[in-house]
Amino acid sequence: MREFDTISAISTAIGEGGIAIIRVSGDRALDIVSKIFRAKNGKDIKDMKTYTMRYGHIIDIDTKEPIDEVIISFMKGPRSYTAEDVVEINCHGGVTSTNKVLEMTIKAGARLAEPGEFTKRAFLNGRIDLSQAEAVMDLISAKTDLAMKSALMQSNGSLSKEIGRLNEYLLNVLALIEYAVDFTEDEEEIDPSIPPRVSESLEEALNNINRLMKNADEGRIIRDGLSLAIVGKPNVGKSSLLNVLLREKRAIVTDIAGTTRDVIEEYINLDGIPVKIIDTAGIRETEDIVERIGVEKSKEKIEEADLVLLVLDISRELDKEDYEIIEAVKNKKSILLLNKIDLENKIDLNSLNNFEYKIKISAKEDLGIDKLKEEIKNMFFNGTIDSESLVISNSRHKQALIRAKENCEKAIISVKNNEYLDLVSIYVTSALKALGEITGTELEEDLVNKIFKEFCCGK
Repeated sequence: MREFDTISAISTAIGEGGIAIIRVSGDRALDIVSKIFRAKNGKDIKDMKTYTMRYGHIIDIDTKEPIDEVIISFMKGPRSYTAEDVVEINCHGGVTSTNKVLEMTIKAGARLAEPGEFTKRAFLNGRIDLSQAEAVMDLISAKTDLAMKSALMQSNGSLSKEIGRLNEYLLNVLALIEYAVDFTEDEEEIDPSIPPRVSESLEEALNNINRLMKNADEGRIIRDGLSLAIVGKPNVGKSSLLNVLLREKRAIVTDIAGTTRDVIEEYINLDGIPVKIIDTAGIRETEDIVERIGVEKSKEKIEEADLVLLVLDISRELDKEDYEIIEAVKNKKSILLLNKIDLENKIDLNSLNNFEYKIKISAKEDLGIDKLKEEIKNMFFNGTIDSESLVISNSRHKQALIRAKENCEKAIISVKNNEYLDLVSIYVTSALKALGEITGTELEEDLVNKIFKEFCCGK
């Protein structure tokens, strides 16, 4: 069966580099690598001790010619990444040499690993739970130190411990209900101390769920980044704003309207938060087919953005194009940026009272930019970013917690209404199942496969 195959894949990024690593995992790992490895000391690697290394050459399995000079390391299961026997071949980096070594492992009997299959095996073999497995990919794709720290906490089992604590409260409820039902013939004569104890455990579970969910929206931003779209009509200073936020000249800045004809996306680090800044093409009616495509893409990005920065040129009176863009963003979370404050003001600010957040800036002179950054933090993080607490950053985990919360609330209402305890146990069981989806104890196989297919190859 495929899940018992010995698998192999390149576990480092493809390209020129000092070294590359080919990972081989499965009960035949040593046997397979022994067919293509010749140790410098002449010894057979099948007698290797765990956590040791050998120096030698990978040879062509057909011609016996040397392919590369390598060092191999051996980690015997279950004390390895996958909880299986693992051999890692450290060869020279480079597309040709690395792929040739990988090819030899396949010829020797390994199967090419699927995306995320090493981590999937770690999960299936019980070394980590599903939340820890997902954190591995978050750690790889982290764009800031804070995102990396958050993923590391989850990979070390912080979320698993919280879910375990919640399970204890809910299992205690089920135990109390089972005791009450088993030892009472008539439910009307149930021990009066049972319902308050059930309610107490449910309240404890609900409080802990609410605490975990408190920063879930912030966690999603820490993990995926805050999508921020810069919009406005042509030549109001959008590209200048992008450049000053990036601290580099990423976008072309000219006095010619319509210079930016496509969407430009870049990331900045805002106190640990990855912010994806999208500089959109100036929104206006145009006959230029290329610019028109750019305008349509700009409108799409406005819809997708978490926050819109609407830039107006304070040195020019508002016109029809300005008002059309103002109308387009009225239902989006937005900040109005009044640019070019180093020039004479020609805008009636009273006509812009619909905007809760208004900041005067000069992108050219770098004025008001720090205030803009502070306002963004205030809008999404209440001014401070908690870098020490565990935050729920995965939308799948958040949805599971929401279902667990809803069932706990229904159970509490049932207890307060003196309804049958059997009904309460149905809600509690549903809450436990939702929590199990986070750690993987209650997850469908198809969804498990889907999660790991989103991983990079070799991990």
